[in-house]
Amino acid sequence: MSGMGVFAAAVIGILAGWIADLVLARHHSLFIKLLIGVIGSYIGAFIASRIDLHLPGFAGELVVSSVGAILFLAVLSLFRRTA
Repeated sequence: MSGMGVFAAAVIGILAGWIADLVLARHHSLFIKLLIGVIGSYIGAFIASRIDLHLPGFAGELVVSSVGAILFLAVLSLFRRTA
């Protein structure tokens, strides 16, 4: 993977994690947003491939990653304990 590919993946991950944080009213650190976004990108890509959805380009990758990150955070919140 090229250096630009890694940089673009990190940017998409951070943005997707940030969007998921906004949608679900969470407040995570930049590192956690990156992790959420990266995990969300895998979840989103899996779902998109299953329903045969192809969104090209940076914006398409961002949409798929953001939807995956939102789903990931929503599922995590089901298992979160409230004190």
